[in-house]
Amino acid sequence: MERLFAGNLSKGSGLAFGFLVLIAFVFASMVYGATPISWSEAYHSFTQYDDTSNAHIIVQTSRMPRAFTAAAIGACLAVAGSLIQGLTRNPLADPSVLGINFGASFMIVFSVTVLSVSSLPALTALSFVGATVAAVAVYLLGSLGRDGLTPLKIILAGAALSALFSSFTQGMLVLDEQGLNEVIFWLTGSVAGRSFEMLQAVLPLMVVGWIGSLWISRHMNVLTMGEDTAQGLGQRTLFIKLGAGMIIVALAGSSVAVAGPVGFIGLVVPTIARLFAGNDYRWIIPYSAVLGAILVLAADIAARFVIQPEELPVGVMTAIIGIPAFIAIARKGIVKK
Repeated sequence: MERLFAGNLSKGSGLAFGFLVLIAFVFASMVYGATPISWSEAYHSFTQYDDTSNAHIIVQTSRMPRAFTAAAIGACLAVAGSLIQGLTRNPLADPSVLGINFGASFMIVFSVTVLSVSSLPALTALSFVGATVAAVAVYLLGSLGRDGLTPLKIILAGAALSALFSSFTQGMLVLDEQGLNEVIFWLTGSVAGRSFEMLQAVLPLMVVGWIGSLWISRHMNVLTMGEDTAQGLGQRTLFIKLGAGMIIVALAGSSVAVAGPVGFIGLVVPTIARLFAGNDYRWIIPYSAVLGAILVLAADIAARFVIQPEELPVGVMTAIIGIPAFIAIARKGIVKK
C-alpha cells in the first residue's frame, strides 16, 4: 500500500510539473515569432490591455488563439493515439490507423475542388464529417466476419481505406492545380491563422473526448490484458471498444478539422507517457494530454524560425521532431508489443 501511494504521489508530482511546463510553453508561444514581443508585454496584454499597442493586439488576436489551438490539438491527438494503441494492442498505431487523417483530407480537397467551398469554418465542419465517415467505415469493415472486430482486422481495414482516400485526394489535386494551392498548407498540418471561433466550433467535442477518455481509462487497463481475460472478468468488450472508438473520432476528428493532419503526435507521445505513467491508463491519458500539448507548442514555436520570415507548417516540424524521437525509443527497446 505504501509503495502504491508513493508511486501515485510520484506520478502526480510529475504531472503537476508537466502542467507548469505546459503553461510556460503557452506563454512562450505568445512571445516568440516574426514580431518580437517581450514576456512583460505579453503579460500586460492580459492585465493592462491597450488597444493602441501593436504587441497587445498581436498577442490577443493572433498568438493566443494559436497557442490554445496548438495545445488543444496536441492533447487530443496524443490521447487519441494512446487509446488506439490500447484498443489495437499495437504500440505503433496512431489516428491514421482509423483513416481519420485521410478521410478528413479527402473531404477538404473534395469541398475545395468540386464544391468550391472557401469558408474556413465550413471546411472545418466538412473535414470533421470526412474523418467521422472514414472511422465508421473502418469500424464496419473491421467487424465483418465471424470473429468480429479484432486489432489486426481494424488495422488492415484502416490501411485499405487510407490508401483509397489518399488516391482519390491525389487524383483531385492533379486535376485541379488551383485547388492544390488553396489546401496545400492545410494538408501538411498548420495552426497558423486559426481563430478562437474555429476552436470553439469543435471544443465541445474535445471536452467530451477528454472526459470520456478519463472515464474509460480503467476499462482500457482490463481490455489490454486480452479479449478473453477481459470477458472473463465480466467486461463487455464490444461496448468498451465502441465507446473508445467514438472518443477517438471525437478527439482526432476535431483536431484534424481545425489544424489538418498533424502527424507523429499520436504515435510518439503515448510511448513517452508510458515512461512516466507505466501501463496504467488512468495515468497514461493525462500524461499523454500534457506531453502532446507541449510537443505541438514546441514544434509550432520552432516552425516560426526555421525559414524566417516564412513559417513551416507545424505538421512538418512534428515530423522532424517525432521521427528521431521514435527511432531513439525503438532502438532502446522501450517499444514493446
